[in-house]
Amino acid sequence: MGKKNYLIEGVSCTGKTSVCNELQKRGYHSIHGDRELAYQGDPETGKRTGTASHENHIWDVEKVKSLIANQDHEVTFFCGGSRNYSKFIHLFDGVFVLEVDSATLKRRLDDRPQDEFGGKKKEREFVLRLHQTKEDIPKDGIIIDAAVPIGQVVNDIVRRCK
Repeated sequence: MGKKNYLIEGVSCTGKTSVCNELQKRGYHSIHGDRELAYQGDPETGKRTGTASHENHIWDVEKVKSLIANQDHEVTFFCGGSRNYSKFIHLFDGVFVLEVDSATLKRRLDDRPQDEFGGKKKEREFVLRLHQTKEDIPKDGIIIDAAVPIGQVVNDIVRRCK
């Protein structure tokens, strides 16, 4: 939906939702991918599945393409995680990957409610593994230190978009 489109990715608890909220508060067009684009499906085919799992958390590729094709805004930020990002990542003008140190991640996981992903013990262990291996996030994104206050994180992203 922008003349320039950016993806903001990262493992759970790195601040994707908080970044999106702050961008919106500052007047930027920002999409909560996990709320507006996500569903449970096969990452290769896109076919919906009846099983809710991290591995099947994907974005609607056609909707992403449609939003990117619309140029009503100067810039649009797509914030969230998707297991099928390889199907659309090439459409973005840039990709930012939020990263935090282990201590910050553990503290954020401790504060996460049980009903949010990463709030349960098994999910927490999974998120910590993903943080270590980085297997679930884009490899060529611009790394953003997301352990600093959210205002600084967003300032860094916006500065790098200019």
